[in-house]
Formats: sequence, C-alpha cells, structure tokens
Amino acid sequence: MEEKNINFEDKILQAKEILEKLSNPQITLSDSLKLYKDGLNQLENAQKLLDEAKLIFNTVNKDD
Repeated sequence: MEEKNINFEDKILQAKEILEKLSNPQITLSDSLKLYKDGLNQLENAQKLLDEAKLIFNTVNKDD
C-alpha cells in the first residue's frame, strides 16, 4: 500500500491494530519496541493529515 494514499481513518485504524498487538502478553521486548515506534509514526502521520485538513477548512472559511 502506498503511503500517500492512506487517509486519516486508516492511520488511526492501523494504530489501533498495533495497540492490540502490544496488548499481547507473549510479545517480545524487541517486537514491542518496534510496534511502539510504528504506532507513534502512524499517529504522527494522522496528526499531520488532521492539521492539513484544519488548514484547508480554515482557508476555505476565510474566503467566504
């Protein structure tokens, strides 16, 4: 899946899936660290998408 085509909702869903994996008591420390970093990355990207949407929304509303 190409990173540019993933929307906000998909990023949040991926972060939730990572959280579920982290809840597994059988997970190794190295796997949990990797998943943690991946989860943070997904949430940071989701925040960027949300910030972009807010900027577009505010720009459109100023023009009206």
